[in-house]
Amino acid sequence: MTHSTPTAQAERSSLRAGRLGVIGVVFFVVAASAPLVGITGAVPVAMLVGNGAGTPGAYLVVGLTLLLFSVGYAAMSHRVTNSGAFFAYVGKGLGVNAGVASAFVSILTYVTIQLAIYGFFGGLVAGTMAELGVDLPWYVWSLIAWLLVTGLSLLTVDIGAKVLGVLLVLELLSLLVAAIAMLADGGPEGWNIAASFSPENIFAGGFAGGAGIALAFALASFIGFEATAIYGEESKDPKRTVPLATYIAISTISILFAIVSFGMVTGMGAGGIIDEVVTRSADADGNPLVNPAGVLFSLTEQYVGGWLVTIMTVLVITSLFAGLLAFQNAASRYFFALGRGGVLPARAATTNGAGAPVGGVVITSALAALVMIVFAIAGLDPVGNLFFWMSSITAMSVIVVEILVSIAIIVFFRREGGGSLWKTVIAPALSAVLLALGLYLVMSRFNLLAGTVPEGVDPTLPESAFQLNALGWFLVLLPFLFLVIGYVVALINKKENEQLVRDFAS
Repeated sequence: MTHSTPTAQAERSSLRAGRLGVIGVVFFVVAASAPLVGITGAVPVAMLVGNGAGTPGAYLVVGLTLLLFSVGYAAMSHRVTNSGAFFAYVGKGLGVNAGVASAFVSILTYVTIQLAIYGFFGGLVAGTMAELGVDLPWYVWSLIAWLLVTGLSLLTVDIGAKVLGVLLVLELLSLLVAAIAMLADGGPEGWNIAASFSPENIFAGGFAGGAGIALAFALASFIGFEATAIYGEESKDPKRTVPLATYIAISTISILFAIVSFGMVTGMGAGGIIDEVVTRSADADGNPLVNPAGVLFSLTEQYVGGWLVTIMTVLVITSLFAGLLAFQNAASRYFFALGRGGVLPARAATTNGAGAPVGGVVITSALAALVMIVFAIAGLDPVGNLFFWMSSITAMSVIVVEILVSIAIIVFFRREGGGSLWKTVIAPALSAVLLALGLYLVMSRFNLLAGTVPEGVDPTLPESAFQLNALGWFLVLLPFLFLVIGYVVALINKKENEQLVRDFAS
């Protein structure tokens, strides 16, 4: 009988270092935001029930807020390199119990967003293939994607980055070509920069009304940017890679959304944007937003040609797949970090010969398969239920953790010293306040985001804020429930958490 040496054990509980550079990490993070999906899905809704032509500005405001958050986040990345990133940061600043509690919420974030994308992917591919004569249930297509994602996530992380890189470059090129064509033409009214970027138009309708809705949808479009630090252990130079990749990723996402949505505003004309969105997104019966992708696709056909619409239709599917792979990697690395820290069984921290966190991959994939099977058996809709419910939970969960990270950064640097006042106090404090406002907006408009509104209530009206049915209240409180569960687990699991203390101190 052979015995594992300590070195072998260490190798199996660590990720393969030096696999990713700045660009590789950025590919994972920007791919996770699924730009084409956000622009075809979220932007038209933000325009119609949000702040209209001011939507491009809303994306810039959210981008600037997250860049502010990233100042402290980047400073912290110089002190901590851990595949569980956020929970390690919170643990460093607020203690192990708080760190574990935040980890439970982070896992909820990545598992729910992946489930949301599986629902969207299955529904979209089922509809597309049915038009071609292949009529299969949504869950068949989702499970095919599940098999591919699971397989790819068991390979070396740089292979996954290369796959995402090819898909992402094609996606970005298609969006930029469409946007440039619209902006070059000028549309019916020409460029109206003030309509999209002046403060009075960005915040039109107030936080309780249109501006709040637009900002909530914009926040949801940035989910995944924080994953830069998750790949710290596998990057070539974590102290340089993580901060730089974070800044590049947030800047790329915010500028891309702002340019493309401004191109859409220009293509439709700022003055008549509401009527245009209604017309371009309506179904045969005239119901608006039944086909939100119709806004970008009709504009692209008008200003570029049908050939690009065909390419975009395929790229929406590949964009969803890229998001699935990115979040699979993120979730599996969280499970890996918790397994290594003793919160989860040690098997969660095993890696394979390629250096991939096989234990975390198995857990992530098993959870996704289980939930999809339950939704399929229950006959629930892949988009109306699985996508909207899960993505709304994600939008809340990630903001909760970001607020905890901002507070933890302040506490850590006040205790340990180092770093400038701007990086370690002012920027994190401002980001915590702005993110708390964002959390309030998402919670108040959860009924619109998730479709969990009581019968007879119009969720687009300002007075409908916080009006939720029973399911809506359960879903909106879920991140806080996971926070409490994680904290209780940490309190009970004292002995194992000593390993987390050492992990945080490394």
